[in-house]
Amino acid sequence: MNAEVGDDVFGEDPTVNRLQQRIADMFGKQAALFVPSGTMGNEICIKVYTQPGDEIIVDEDSHIFVYETAAPSLLSGVQMKTITNTKGIITAEQVKRIIRPKAYYLPSTRLICLENTHGRSGGSIFPLEHIKQIRDLAKSENIKLHLDGARLWNACEATGISPQEYAEYFDSISVCFSKGLGAPIGSIIIGDEGFIDKARKYRKLFGGGMRQAGILAAAALYALDHNVERLSEDHQKAQHFAHELATLKQLRIDVATVQTNMIIIETEGTGRTQTEILTLLKTKGLLLTPERYSAIRAVMHLDVSMDDVKQAVSVFHSLFH
Repeated sequence: MNAEVGDDVFGEDPTVNRLQQRIADMFGKQAALFVPSGTMGNEICIKVYTQPGDEIIVDEDSHIFVYETAAPSLLSGVQMKTITNTKGIITAEQVKRIIRPKAYYLPSTRLICLENTHGRSGGSIFPLEHIKQIRDLAKSENIKLHLDGARLWNACEATGISPQEYAEYFDSISVCFSKGLGAPIGSIIIGDEGFIDKARKYRKLFGGGMRQAGILAAAALYALDHNVERLSEDHQKAQHFAHELATLKQLRIDVATVQTNMIIIETEGTGRTQTEILTLLKTKGLLLTPERYSAIRAVMHLDVSMDDVKQAVSVFHSLFH
């Protein structure tokens, strides 16, 4: 709250500028732009790279396709071509098959979007080898490649792969400060200077130009200093939670997919609806979110202690068998 501030719309907030430069350096890119949310970050990137009538490629469970209220069609006038993923992963071969031929009566494929870690697949990590192959394909077809890296910090912590190494293969990246890192608000998009110049215009157009935003940037800087290395604790809590619940026959958890801080729990075996289960858990003090038709999702973060996890396990064991 005591951060030095200025007017970020004019590029004059020193704390925001410090955050943007730090992230650009961390990811080995020329520039970065602080934005209020991950959704806005993704949508700005889509807007910069496309024209109305273009097409972008996403996987069918991606945040961009599922959770951004069809914003690409509304804000950028583009349609989304989806790919079925396997535990959050799509391959270059799958992408290659749906890139549009260059004909005037077809939409132009302008952008491929990947997600790492993958939220609807329980925080699964996108393998670097697959990323490299998709990057090679994108370059050969003159298509841009964007990374929704809202939880990329978790992937870095789990794999030991640096942000710069991941970023090497993408034209643009969005990362989030308000999930695992615990900041109250904010994401950032990263790319070359020309890209960020255009992104700044669309941030303003979308209503994301903030004034004395340094108090928010200061929280993000604090999170970078204190909350990155501790992400491994969240991964350990997720492993404990998943293995404990996997013993319950009414529930189904693919423990092998629990690679970071999230757990997808299939609940069809309980004979109850998704809403009934979430409501029941809420009465016991547990807040989880809906996923797909019959699944629910648990997310570990810095405000959940191992004691909390053990208590949650006890609640599940008392309700299901």
